[in-house]
Amino acid sequence: MGTVNVVILSGNLTRDPELRKIPSGQAVVELGLAVNERYRNQAGEEVKKACFVDVTVWGKQAETCAQFLRKGAPALVEGKLQFDQWETPEGGKRSKLRVVADRVRFLSGAGGARDGEGMEDEPAALPPARSQSQPPPQRRPVPRDARSGN
Repeated sequence: MGTVNVVILSGNLTRDPELRKIPSGQAVVELGLAVNERYRNQAGEEVKKACFVDVTVWGKQAETCAQFLRKGAPALVEGKLQFDQWETPEGGKRSKLRVVADRVRFLSGAGGARDGEGMEDEPAALPPARSQSQPPPQRRPVPRDARSGN
């Protein structure tokens, strides 16, 4: 059986995005995301927990995240898990699990959720205005059977 490595998280940024360029010139941004959980324990008390996740975003989407996202902004991240291992100068072994984003959606704003890709594009054009000489479109009544589901 094959494996699946897919992560979808919704939360708020814990810090402003940190944009940098690697030697090849490609943009990379590091995000901190807090994913909150609420539940009631056996005693009926509300418990609040936060899971803090580091997210790495590459390319044009990284630049867009750095331009539009700030600490506290809500975002939805789709990506995959990556396990990093390294050794400290003292010889200690360290490891960290992070998310490498395939897509970041910005959840704030009047337009609702928006893709991190293509944010610089113009908004979709409005349909052309109807001239005064054109009558409004006619609506047909829905038969009573169709409305009740019978």
